[in-house]
Amino acid sequence: MRHVNDPAVIDRLMSTPGTWAIVGLTRNEWRAAHAVSLTVRDVMGNRIIPVNLRGEDVHGEKGYARLADIPAELHPIDVVDCFVNSGRVGDIVDQAIAVGAKAVWMQLGVVDEGAAERAEAAGLDVVMDACPERELWRRGRGTA
Repeated sequence: MRHVNDPAVIDRLMSTPGTWAIVGLTRNEWRAAHAVSLTVRDVMGNRIIPVNLRGEDVHGEKGYARLADIPAELHPIDVVDCFVNSGRVGDIVDQAIAVGAKAVWMQLGVVDEGAAERAEAAGLDVVMDACPERELWRRGRGTA
């Protein structure tokens, strides 16, 4: 069954401040995750946690190599935002389920129907093939 994003879920995730673990966020300013993560933090009002293979800090925020490395005091993780290719996102979704995340957000072009089904079956909200920055623009809340 093809996943269809629920506009009410997108609205709730975008309007309720929380903790977003952003997988694939690095110091590379040319990657979309770099700019979008600032929107998630500074415009949407969320705490961000960078997750990348090197565990490097980004935007002054402590980074971690895996979702499981994020310490308990930073939980709950409200959203796991996935800036990885579709071939890797299934593993990230499984990690999100394992750490008790509340939602997974797969960025534009990131599609894995099986991962979406597993997340929904585990009780997580799922947004797939969408960008929070673009969703802000659609709702008239984008910044220049």
